[in-house]
Amino acid sequence: MKQKSLPAWIGVALAFYSFIAIAIAESGLGVLLPSILTTYNLTTATVTILFFSQISGYVVAALTSSLLSYRIGLAKMILLAAISVTSALCIYASTAYWSVMVITGTLLGLGIGLIDAGINTFMAQEQRNAHLMGLLHAFYGIGALLGPAIATTLLTMEMSWRSIYWVFAGMVGLLALAMTWVVFGRYPLMNSTSYAPGQSARTNLRLALKKPTVLVAGLLLLVYVGTEVSLGNWAFTVQTMSRGTPVALAGYSITAYWFGLTLGRLSMGQLMKKVGATRLIDGSLALLTGGLLIWWLFPHQLWSLPLIGLALAAIFPTTIWLMPRRVPVALVPAAIGFLSSVGSIGAVSIPTAVGWLADKVNLEIIPVLMIPLAAVMVILHRWLVKYAPFEG
Repeated sequence: MKQKSLPAWIGVALAFYSFIAIAIAESGLGVLLPSILTTYNLTTATVTILFFSQISGYVVAALTSSLLSYRIGLAKMILLAAISVTSALCIYASTAYWSVMVITGTLLGLGIGLIDAGINTFMAQEQRNAHLMGLLHAFYGIGALLGPAIATTLLTMEMSWRSIYWVFAGMVGLLALAMTWVVFGRYPLMNSTSYAPGQSARTNLRLALKKPTVLVAGLLLLVYVGTEVSLGNWAFTVQTMSRGTPVALAGYSITAYWFGLTLGRLSMGQLMKKVGATRLIDGSLALLTGGLLIWWLFPHQLWSLPLIGLALAAIFPTTIWLMPRRVPVALVPAAIGFLSSVGSIGAVSIPTAVGWLADKVNLEIIPVLMIPLAAVMVILHRWLVKYAPFEG
């Protein structure tokens, strides 16, 4: 039977919306965190168990995303992942038990990890230019901007944090519906692979994990995503509970942080053409260090947060965009799947560690901890520049 066809832009549009959806699910937590602390009588240390529970899901996604997409196709994998995320958010919204919410974090981590890895691979393989990769991650920034903005607005309207999670579940559920239409309509979207003849997905994964370039880039993205999410999750709590910033002002300052990230990603393609990928990341890391110092040393200003978001913007998508130029083409799906999901591990492990240290010291330790993370990123990036050169 002849396969139905759809315009290629629909696959790209679904990729963009998938990043909006997972960003809303992730970024809204930062604004809802104080409400969750109060509901379950938690501390900044004990609530990090929720972050930690997601790690197992991200680990599974890191090790299986390329294998799963090769076996069942990327479209079916994204459908399963969207169902996982939607189900997890529904459980967050409805359960009265903290232990159930913690366990559900694994399901959330698995779904987000599979979407992140699969869509990054799709865009790196099918749309090999910095503009579209930057746009993809700009749409993540749009979702990350919408998450705290929606949460803050609904909280000021006296909606409960549980009701807000129902709203988030509905937004991710739209992705599940769209992917159901693609999969059961047998439309050939998001199903290309680039494995060399005679090589299995398992073999390519093993070969990719033996390459220092892949491991170092993975560590860089782990630290990067951990820094990005730590700021998104904890900055609102620092501003309101430690620095006395009004709730609405603090909430919208987090929105400004994500706006800076989105703006940077929208302009990433043009900047890369002018200065090149290496200098773009160098400049981003320098600006990031400056912004973090301002946030720490001048606690009552708020403009450092959008500056930090702008500085972070290009680091992740540029590193992903460079990977097909640093490893053989057959290894690209496994390498990018590993990088994306390991980055997601950083989204859990580093905010968890930050929360534990804040509980032991105070919330003002959080801005201080961000600075050495930026230094680690500088070191890892310079290693890649020296030992993993690329063409173009």
